[in-house]
Amino acid sequence: MIAGLVTIIILIVIRVPNVIRTVDDPIPLPAEITLPDGSSAATFTQGGDWYAIITTENEILIFNRDGGELRQTIKIQPR
Repeated sequence: MIAGLVTIIILIVIRVPNVIRTVDDPIPLPAEITLPDGSSAATFTQGGDWYAIITTENEILIFNRDGGELRQTIKIQPR
């Protein structure tokens, strides 16, 4: 049981630093985002090579990080 506990602690110590991003290594925010006419941003999220805007018109707009081109538009269906 002690060996199992030590193994779990060692795995946590080895893997956690790879998961946690430090303040020195944040994903950069885009300098400017141009939305299609008539769209208003409600929320923002981002991934490694993309960022997304959820609009007040119930659409998700996914943009490429490089260049800011609109990659995909997803319409959210009302309930």
